[in-house]
Amino acid sequence: MGGSRPGGSPARHAGGAGRGAGVSGASRGAAPSPGRRLSWLFEAFLARAALSVFAALPPAAASRLGARLARLFGPLLAAQRRGAANLHLALPERAAEHPAILSAAWANLGATVAELAHLDRLAIEIEGAEHLPATGPALLVSAHLANWEALPGALLARGIAMGAIYRAPDNPRVAALLARRRGHGLPMFPKGAAGARGALRFMAEGGILGLLADQKMNDGIAAPFFGHLAMTPAAPAALALRFRCPVVPGRVERLGPARFRVTAEPPLMLPDSGDRAADLAALTGAINARIEAWIRARPGDWLWFHRRWPKSAR
Repeated sequence: MGGSRPGGSPARHAGGAGRGAGVSGASRGAAPSPGRRLSWLFEAFLARAALSVFAALPPAAASRLGARLARLFGPLLAAQRRGAANLHLALPERAAEHPAILSAAWANLGATVAELAHLDRLAIEIEGAEHLPATGPALLVSAHLANWEALPGALLARGIAMGAIYRAPDNPRVAALLARRRGHGLPMFPKGAAGARGALRFMAEGGILGLLADQKMNDGIAAPFFGHLAMTPAAPAALALRFRCPVVPGRVERLGPARFRVTAEPPLMLPDSGDRAADLAALTGAINARIEAWIRARPGDWLWFHRRWPKSAR
């Protein structure tokens, strides 16, 4: 994966997408202040309490409660304005639908959080299983749609032990709590140089790696997304070109509380023009195009609240 500047090195781009948000404070090397430590304790207490409440309910009831709470309180947060701005940028022709889309997005996010307490009890059906690779190296690219946390367990039930690159929350106590809830015992690689090296070894040994490719990455590459250039993780394309391996788009759809459909699509074509930078851009653009199509079909399933586009686009 070396070579041209847009491709970058494995350590730079193999950690370009994953689950969660934020980079852990420990990874930045600065010792947390006493106040920060106290804040972490309080956040972890609230997270454990919330998950305990959700765990005490049946999966569908927990999902409905999480959706109701997020639909009620989410619009009071600053992220509501960001979501509205993103919708105005991406789907201006559907302005009349924006309030309903944002409400559905909040409900989906709340349900997803609640369902963390029941990841081993979700009802998941799989379509397009014939496109899932039996062995690696291979990549499965997806997005923050419906409950993206359901994907590893759904594949594991079919005998596919998918590894994943992730970004941990700032709070290490919350990060540990989430790691325990996710479970599965699957290979997990933290964002950064060490995780990138681990992911490369994993794929070189025949592993199947999952990447969420829809978040902004400042050290990624600019690729079209809803008609605007957006900094996009280059890891999926860079890894695919390095290993010349299948890139399978995998979509999660919410069918109801704690109920999902995972659809595996045919692998994307790998460009081979001889110009590495052009191939990287082409494949990254193809991945963005698939994610955009999924979002257009079910916009309420997507996480509209992160800073996906640069301010200049708005």
